[in-house]
Amino acid sequence: MTEIRYRGRRATSIENELVRVTVLHEGGHIAEILDKESGVNPLWTPPWESIEPSTYEARKHPEYGADAESKLLSGIMGHNLCMDIFGGPSREEAAAGLTVHGEASVAVYEVTAADGELTQRTRLPQAQLRVERRIVLAGRAVEIIEAVENEAITDRPIAWTEHVTLGPPFLEKGATEFRAPVTQSRVLEEGCGDFACYTDAPVSGGFTTHLLDPARDTAFFVAWSPRSRLALAYVWRRVDFPWLGVWEENNRRRGAPWNGRTLTRGMEFGASPVAETRRQMIERGSLFGVPAFRWIPARTRVEVRYRALAIRAEAADEVRVDY
Repeated sequence: MTEIRYRGRRATSIENELVRVTVLHEGGHIAEILDKESGVNPLWTPPWESIEPSTYEARKHPEYGADAESKLLSGIMGHNLCMDIFGGPSREEAAAGLTVHGEASVAVYEVTAADGELTQRTRLPQAQLRVERRIVLAGRAVEIIEAVENEAITDRPIAWTEHVTLGPPFLEKGATEFRAPVTQSRVLEEGCGDFACYTDAPVSGGFTTHLLDPARDTAFFVAWSPRSRLALAYVWRRVDFPWLGVWEENNRRRGAPWNGRTLTRGMEFGASPVAETRRQMIERGSLFGVPAFRWIPARTRVEVRYRALAIRAEAADEVRVDY
């Protein structure tokens, strides 16, 4: 395995004649799923300079803001894993050092790669979890096997969300199209800090949560760029991740590091319907009669599988996904 530099970060890539996948050693983010024919990576690269989270210090790096999200934002890129919370920590957790979306998005990973396969491993000491992700290339498909092991002697309620974020040039205002098989949805009104602010109003940006069709064994989303004629699809078992959260930023956030210059869209599939604190997640319990978190029993390893596909297509409706 050869370590490389990707946008100034320690990284490792695997590739075939069609696609290249790059992961970051710190944060574990899948930073790139590059379609070689078009030269387009659909995943989001922030417009600010990226640093290793281990080097982040609040006093030295005010350009990333000054809250529990700043360490995450200093190194975020592409597809990040939210584990074992999806959203912000409580006031007490933040004071103790927990970051937004949990340790997995800022942890240091051991990475090994050979013959079109890549494995990432890390331990989350605060959460008492071990995380492993194996990535295998098969043509235009990126097969991902992800496992979480509970080291504690108690059963654990956790959030587990695949935070896939798309950005330019793949993402274009009024152009990029999206498809997903959902049956019920809710809108979180902008400025609301808890789940009491949900409404059934029409979607207008911000954050929406969607229940994936319970009649289907397989869930997915497809994003298609008319300019590049490229679709990025993720496919997974609905029982593993019954929720799809959609988050958008359209040059509106003025604080650091956003500074009113960021266009991005998150397609966040997971075990929880909304980004919120651990306490709120447990108090919610469910939405639309579907659980809002999952359990990992004591001293138990849980595994999920999903797939990302970089597909050439003349229209979004041409894209077919099978698991």
